Amino acid sequence: MDPQSMLEGKKKLGELFTKHGVNPLTPLKGLLIQGPIFMSFFFAIQNMVEKVPSLKGGGAYWFTDLTTPDELYILPVLTSVTFLATVELNMQEGMEGNPMLQTMKNFSRILALMTIPFTMHFPKAIFCYWVTANLFSLGYGFALRKTAVRYFLNLPEVVPQPKAAQLSTFNLFEAPKPVSAVDTPTGNNGDSPTGDNCDSPTAANGSEQSNAELSDRVVFLEKKIAELERRAKARGESQDK
Repeated sequence: MDPQSMLEGKKKLGELFTKHGVNPLTPLKGLLIQGPIFMSFFFAIQNMVEKVPSLKGGGAYWFTDLTTPDELYILPVLTSVTFLATVELNMQEGMEGNPMLQTMKNFSRILALMTIPFTMHFPKAIFCYWVTANLFSLGYGFALRKTAVRYFLNLPEVVPQPKAAQLSTFNLFEAPKPVSAVDTPTGNNGDSPTGDNCDSPTAANGSEQSNAELSDRVVFLEKKIAELERRAKARGESQDK
């Protein structure tokens, strides 16, 4: 994809985002909000482990003493599994073609696997909060996938993105990559046999194909937004009746 096509496509996509008030960094807002909250609970529970004697016998099953690590490693593994399930479930189907969100998803998968060795020495009380929070996230994730629940909450339906559209996505923040020169036959004096100002047919075809892909992508997004607006308007009219 040549730099000119990249710039043109990013400009069109940026105009589309601005028109409908969309920010590509919106998915990061949840992480910025949840991070401080999680750390607050973490340090609060850690402080309780040291200062609340009743936690030594306040557990159940194999984790009766909540102030010590889980020697069976069941709670660290359960935390990792529930976190990974939450990541896989709560990534919106209609956004899976987004390169940035796909990168975030892959990073979360790695983070889920790293949870076990990094948390195996935490006291069991922390896992009681962590596993419960993950199960709650799974619960509302399943609920929001139900059409009846989304209709009751007046939320738009999540429309799966066609595979063809996913293949033509590009990163809005990625810098244009330089186009490699295309070798062309030369004459005896090093000149092109077709003339000095003649462009390579291969490069021209590649540029046209890139422009067509970007245009199709923008058109697809415009149609998708229009469809979501139409459905939201129809739901509003039905509720007024």
